[in-house]
Amino acid sequence: MKRVLLVGAGEVGAKHLTALAGAPDLAVIGVADPGPRVELPLDVPLFASWRAALRAVTPDLVVVACPPGTALVAARDAAQAGAIVLMEKPGTADPAALASRPGDGRIFVAFQPHFAPGLDVLLVERPAVTRAEVLLAVRRDPSYFRGWRRTYAAAGGVLHQQAIHGLTLALRMLPGDMEAVDAEVVHRRGLAETEDHVTATITLSGGAMVHIDARVDHSGPPAHELVLHLTDGRRLEVRGRNLEAGLGDPAAAPTHEKLRRAMYAAVLDATDGRPAHPCLFPLTALRRPLEVIDRVYRDARVVRAAHTAAA
Repeated sequence: MKRVLLVGAGEVGAKHLTALAGAPDLAVIGVADPGPRVELPLDVPLFASWRAALRAVTPDLVVVACPPGTALVAARDAAQAGAIVLMEKPGTADPAALASRPGDGRIFVAFQPHFAPGLDVLLVERPAVTRAEVLLAVRRDPSYFRGWRRTYAAAGGVLHQQAIHGLTLALRMLPGDMEAVDAEVVHRRGLAETEDHVTATITLSGGAMVHIDARVDHSGPPAHELVLHLTDGRRLEVRGRNLEAGLGDPAAAPTHEKLRRAMYAAVLDATDGRPAHPCLFPLTALRRPLEVIDRVYRDARVVRAAHTAAA
């Protein structure tokens, strides 16, 4: 039985607690949060800080589900203590914070949609891609933008918080350096410092391109999808509310609890000396997507529009 410490008991931490409760061979031995927002199991100790928890227990796996910036510090502390770490995205909004440190090789980023059906084969075979389209259409209302989520410095933008699953997957399929960025961010509702809608076209060395259309003021059904255009003319679609259908049938998509459990198992397998699962995302690979996101926001035209109903 592997011992798990959860750092952060907010909205995302609650999702991890649910997934961990049904994970075979995993036992939550503690939760670290000075002010948990969810009800915790009665038999699980609560610690006021992750450092206190790391001194009191010896976890095999630490799941970090606290806000960006804090998350990266907690993850590195846990790795230095000898645990394997799964850190919620984005971990930080600052690419420079990912300059390599001892222990970073023990930290992975929690992109559970990358474990969706068919993506393991896709990431192994790596077909040649000429263009990727990252599409996000969800709604985040005023209740979402509370506390740290209200400021760009703490939360980042839509690309850090919502569209990063698809963007990182696209960039895994497309090597090359950024050559040009054409982007626009639109602030319409004024709910936070972050935007309501961002569009971008990123040109990479070699001519490959990434198109992004991501919004959080959508009034229809939620979707986060990735379309890959291959050099042989094929088109691959990774579909779902959050990519969870992978390359399979959306009607048969696995639950996010199932995807998280697959991710936990892959992380622990990696520490046991087994070959790394192709869907795992190491912290050391996170700097490139964060640099792309940073460039998009630095170069983007900023539009402040009057609020109207979004499509």
